[in-house]
Amino acid sequence: MKKYSLLLISFFVISFFGFVLKNSESKKEKAIDKKVEAFLAKMTLDEKIGQMTQVDYDAIKQNTSDIAKYSLGSILWGGNSEPPNLAPKTWADIYDEYQNIALKTRLGVPMVFGIDAVHGHNNVDGAVIFPHNIGLGATHNPKLVEQVGRITAEEIAGTGIDWDFAPCIAVSRNIRWGRTYESYGEDPKLVGKLGAAYIRGLQGKSLDGKTSILACAKHYLGDGGTTNGIDQGNTECDEQTLRKIHMAGYIDAIKAGAKSIMVSYSSWNGVKMHGNKYLLTDVLKGELGFKGFLVSDWAAIDQLGDDYKKDVEQSINAGLDMIMLPNAPGQKNNYVDFINALKELVSENKVPVSRIDDAVSRILKVKYELGLFEHPLTDKTLTAKVGSAEHRKVARDAVRQSLVLLKNDSKVLPLSKKIKHIHIAGKSADDIGNQCGGWTIIWQGKSGSVISGGTTILQAIKNTVSKDTKVTYSLDGSGAEGADVCVLVIGEKPYAEMFGDRDDLSLDKEDLDAIAKVKETGVPIVTLLVSGRPMLIQSALDDSKAFITAWLPGTEGQGVADVLFGDYKPTGKLPHSWPRSMNQIPINVGDAKYDPLFPYGFGLSY
Repeated sequence: MKKYSLLLISFFVISFFGFVLKNSESKKEKAIDKKVEAFLAKMTLDEKIGQMTQVDYDAIKQNTSDIAKYSLGSILWGGNSEPPNLAPKTWADIYDEYQNIALKTRLGVPMVFGIDAVHGHNNVDGAVIFPHNIGLGATHNPKLVEQVGRITAEEIAGTGIDWDFAPCIAVSRNIRWGRTYESYGEDPKLVGKLGAAYIRGLQGKSLDGKTSILACAKHYLGDGGTTNGIDQGNTECDEQTLRKIHMAGYIDAIKAGAKSIMVSYSSWNGVKMHGNKYLLTDVLKGELGFKGFLVSDWAAIDQLGDDYKKDVEQSINAGLDMIMLPNAPGQKNNYVDFINALKELVSENKVPVSRIDDAVSRILKVKYELGLFEHPLTDKTLTAKVGSAEHRKVARDAVRQSLVLLKNDSKVLPLSKKIKHIHIAGKSADDIGNQCGGWTIIWQGKSGSVISGGTTILQAIKNTVSKDTKVTYSLDGSGAEGADVCVLVIGEKPYAEMFGDRDDLSLDKEDLDAIAKVKETGVPIVTLLVSGRPMLIQSALDDSKAFITAWLPGTEGQGVADVLFGDYKPTGKLPHSWPRSMNQIPINVGDAKYDPLFPYGFGLSY
């Protein structure tokens, strides 16, 4: 009876505080709604349309007076759009410079600045680069992913930026797709769970917190399900399948508090998402109750048709609230073209004022929730924390939790730290660029020393073994003779969207040649695969005593060494089914015929 009474009291206490919290949030929301309504009443049509206009840094840097002239609502840093100096302070200084221009306009509406920080603050030199989402998917650990989001938010806040175009909650159903690594995996439940965790980490307990960053769930809808895995392609399925596989993650994202969603380049059964009023307005804003704002992808409305004015009309009427416009004046379909076209459409009654007011209200409300009106400038005390040892520690943990052990014959792993002679080989053994992959400093990423800070796998191994261990290294596998073991690091070179789609996922010839060269020596091979997706590995698997898929681990290669030498036992489980051949792709758990090389969820340990 006493136990029952305590449970009853606990229930009432929790319920009471839940009611108080909900009531407090409701009052706060109503107060913001009143502010937005009052602000909207003061605004001219020009000022409203300005709020709906997002301009790329490269397009505005020579025309900064246009920030005030057009009352611009947002600036973004696109894939290759960055300052000449990539240090955190430079980003923060530019942010403050541009924001101050907006604050001196008639109404002083602050801009919201966005960036693709998709695996850490990856455009900023010296930032911590986390594993890409496919690796985080292999952890199956929402608490860790929330922590990754939190650290990323702190580093973004240190550069002044308010808005992260992440997480990507695509459900990747065909690994030919070059953005597979941006997805947490093939299972909608896993993607929804981890996407929601990242949003909570990024946005913090309250969106107006000192280090809270606006999340942007992307790309709505079906981008991971296109036919043949073609980027920006056509997702062909019935609505039930679309909802079950591709929409589920957005329901979780909205519940987690996502206040912005980016629309996909892709189509559903031949209809471009940027013009799909049913899915954008009726379903997302109506049925699912999304209260934030929708932003287009990079120049994506241009793909709706050849008549730009009609593209503007269709996209805004479909439910787009903010349009991403990368081009400078004088170039095709730049931000001035958009502004003029939308003004004309309103005057012609082709876009109702009510649609404009709805869009601007949504944008202003999020700006109030972010606390931009109260604290519009960078908190410079946060800038020095970018790339800190504390942050790298979390990334190292993310790396070791992401590794998946696929084979371990004769228990060759873990290796002894007192091993006499270890040979390291392969193109990705000493290459921080390959470890990080695409979306690292530059849009497509690149091999080599792309970013300062971090540890390559070769250096991590040297840091771990005893002082008496002989460590040798070669790029091509040569020189392994006499070693007790060879750690061979192979895989993909960096790529990103548009350039990553592949019809053949076989290993590169240089990787196969390196394996053959080491095999000739008779030295046992431990193979590490650094890649953005499963690849065709059968021959390499056969030639290796042990095989680990390391995905794209980022800057903290020490996490790989932690697993190799047993400081951390492997816990990673595959977020994708692993195919035997290209003929099996697409292959996903639940298929009628399911015979993968390794099934979804597979992963060994020590």
